[in-house]
Amino acid sequence: MQAVHIRPSVITDMEAVHALIHELAVFEQAPDEHSCSIEQLREDGFGERPVFECWVAEINEKIVGMMLFYVKYSTWKGKCIYLDDIIVTEKARGKGVGHVLLTQLIRIGRDRKMHRLEWQVLNWNEAAIRFYEKYGVDFDQDWINCRLTFAQLQAFAD
Repeated sequence: MQAVHIRPSVITDMEAVHALIHELAVFEQAPDEHSCSIEQLREDGFGERPVFECWVAEINEKIVGMMLFYVKYSTWKGKCIYLDDIIVTEKARGKGVGHVLLTQLIRIGRDRKMHRLEWQVLNWNEAAIRFYEKYGVDFDQDWINCRLTFAQLQAFAD
């Protein structure tokens, strides 16, 4: 088995990260929903006020996976990590890449004394659900996801 190396991403990784995000959008049958550009990733992750952290996974010095997360705040618990995505390219699945990434994020949460690590998984993504079950995660059946889109935010009348 080839060794998986993970590291914090750098600004020049955003092209590869963008490609992984697009691959995920295609897998989730929503390629038109992916509108975040490489430039936006660079600005939002490495600009004056970064809003996320990203780690990449490499095999033979080629990026084959990533995780993108940020700190959120719970009024009940305090600081928490929200994992937006772990993405492993289809060719690298089953090689331990997701395990190495998630294990690192759990360590980050522990070392930074976060009160929770949270994320979402699509209810039809059985492979991802089975992967997360190995970690003993709690699948929350009580909360409903809510969102306002960019268009709804822009159309909001005060």
